[in-house]
Amino acid sequence: MLDLNEHAHRRLNPLTGEWVIVSPHRTKRPWQGQVELPGRPELSTYDPDCYLCPGNRRAEGKANPHYPDVFVFDNDFPALQCDIPFGHVDSGNLLLAEAERGICRVVCFSPNHSMTLPRMQAPDIRLIVDEWANQYADLASEPSIRHVQIFENRGEMMGASNPHPHCQIWGSESIPNEPAKELRSLGEYASKNNSCLLCDYSAMETNSGERVVCENDHFLAVVPFWAVYPFEVMVLSKEHKISIDKLADAERDSLADILKVVTIRYDNLFLTPFPYSMGFHQAPTDGKENQHAHLHAHFYPPLLRSATVRKFLVGFEILGGPQRDITPEAAAARLREMNEKHYLHI
Repeated sequence: MLDLNEHAHRRLNPLTGEWVIVSPHRTKRPWQGQVELPGRPELSTYDPDCYLCPGNRRAEGKANPHYPDVFVFDNDFPALQCDIPFGHVDSGNLLLAEAERGICRVVCFSPNHSMTLPRMQAPDIRLIVDEWANQYADLASEPSIRHVQIFENRGEMMGASNPHPHCQIWGSESIPNEPAKELRSLGEYASKNNSCLLCDYSAMETNSGERVVCENDHFLAVVPFWAVYPFEVMVLSKEHKISIDKLADAERDSLADILKVVTIRYDNLFLTPFPYSMGFHQAPTDGKENQHAHLHAHFYPPLLRSATVRKFLVGFEILGGPQRDITPEAAAARLREMNEKHYLHI
């Protein structure tokens, strides 16, 4: 019989319809390889050369206010612009292009240059959650914005150009590829089963517990059955909520709490500020009901064996499809073992 802990197999991601190859037999060699303990460079609480610190000037000349907590501004170098002309290109139905309007914003989490989500207090993270909800609602009110993507790139390894704690929000005229695939699958599942795919999946993971990392009253963090990255995590709302602005006060507190706990576990895994890309998928802002959407966040961290060894999506993975050695069940067990107190404070 097929043993998912021993035999090579592939797993289906029902959100995207794509498969991932899992090769657990490749971990037969001892997992306790060399663990590189990284240095712990302490950033100062204020950097005069940082364009996100309070009072400093940004690249295009505007000065930041002396903000006390969360600060939002329109990106000075936005990937999407709201004032471009309409238009499209169609050359023989092969070379297609069309104008894409949008709004890009930056959200500074804290005036403290050295702060990170896992080291912030939950009430301070709650202020960020509230701002995410406000920005989602504000961008949704723009007639040209049909999708709002909230995301954080943490660490140089993930392309973050500034260590100051911040994230970005892009409001776009079209629904991007990844959320579009998920929304299509969620809609098809709802039509076929008269229930929500992620509600059913959340209940299944809660009952099993095998891939659960942590949970609280309103949110569940799991290493998905179909995870690609070694320590990938998905954070799901337990109740069916289509978007972040629909969360009640207690739910927003729970979201702040689980974001803190998940990121502490990440940092503690290899005793390093853990790099990742994190982002929320939720209902598009296209004026439709979108009741099949289910609020959730994806964490995609690249580290594999230590703070200095990462997973690369290369070779077969970019030419064929994704593959992983460590099973999601083993990854979840390792994250569950982590202390919920940050290693710098132990």
